[in-house]
Amino acid sequence: MTTRWTLTYDCASPATLAAFWATALGYVEPAAPEGFPSWGDWLLHHNVPEEEWDDGAYLVDPDGIGPKLSFMKVPEGKVAKNRVHMDVQAGGGREVPWDVRWPVVTDTVNRLVAAGATVVHEYDIDGRPDHVMMLDPEGNEFCVL
Repeated sequence: MTTRWTLTYDCASPATLAAFWATALGYVEPAAPEGFPSWGDWLLHHNVPEEEWDDGAYLVDPDGIGPKLSFMKVPEGKVAKNRVHMDVQAGGGREVPWDVRWPVVTDTVNRLVAAGATVVHEYDIDGRPDHVMMLDPEGNEFCVL
């Protein structure tokens, strides 16, 4: 039996970072809890002060397979390299033939740059491109392969 888990990002702007990762992964905002027409109604019901409503954002895999993502507002900025990073396997992973995988990786990198990411480095293996290290809009490292 596995344990469910959530990947949480500390960040300055939860809504902005959640929007980026929704674009990157095809994730969506979860539906409001049962009995509430919106998250705003849920927050009001639980007496969460309105000035705290933007302190967090949440995403889920619409297929219910991947982990949940959480984005929590923190006062401090990022100061060091991530010790853990996400590999976005847009091309299907290394088991997919390179000539099939690499055009998808390239298209994904271009789409994520347009969404606010930055390319850090393109890594080669055996003389041809293999994966791209990138930064999300708040400087968190991730790779596309």
